[in-house]
Amino acid sequence: MRKPCTSCALLLAFGLALLFATTACRTVTPTPRDAPVVGRVIERGVASWYGKPFHGRQTASGAVYDMHEMTAAHKELAFGTVVEVTNLDNGLSTVVEITDRGPFIRGRVIDLSLAAAREIEMVGPGTAKVELRIVETPHGGQVERVRTANAYGYTVQAGAFQESSRAERLRRQLARRYADVVVRSTDGWFRVHVGEYAERERAERVQQELTRRGFVALIVPLS
Repeated sequence: MRKPCTSCALLLAFGLALLFATTACRTVTPTPRDAPVVGRVIERGVASWYGKPFHGRQTASGAVYDMHEMTAAHKELAFGTVVEVTNLDNGLSTVVEITDRGPFIRGRVIDLSLAAAREIEMVGPGTAKVELRIVETPHGGQVERVRTANAYGYTVQAGAFQESSRAERLRRQLARRYADVVVRSTDGWFRVHVGEYAERERAERVQQELTRRGFVALIVPLS
């Protein structure tokens, strides 16, 4: 029988020891594939804006909403996160701080203050296709996200008609005062909805205001 090569055995043992030492000294920190970081685009979708009657009211973060400041509402990003919002239709950008929750309607990713909406020229259209990029996080590193209890929230119905022209007439009337007024059509009815609200309490304030103005206003859940 042939004896094994002593030098080969020693060389193999040395190699295994070196591999073990290298592996033992290295710490591997896995990075979640979907964990957004500073400087990275995190979302694309539709932006809207909100002004009155929320100006001067408390936001979900506890801060008082000032529609003339550069702030925004987002469903998940941690309060204090600073985001660059780029209007993909015209290339204009603005930087806002997340201080509120919203918008609670499918397809919309951020609700800008009036001042921020003006910077990217979307006040007139009311909405715009945008891209969100993280500028700064409240705690550094990866972006914190939270989950809201109610995914879509509530809206206030100001009227329901079987003629689309009447619904559109009311929508234009209310749009002079409210930032987000839409007509939704289901079951042959055209319903005029005002705003999207995370908390029912905020929807109730708008309902009371519309009732004082003579409308038969109802709070309905968004889905």
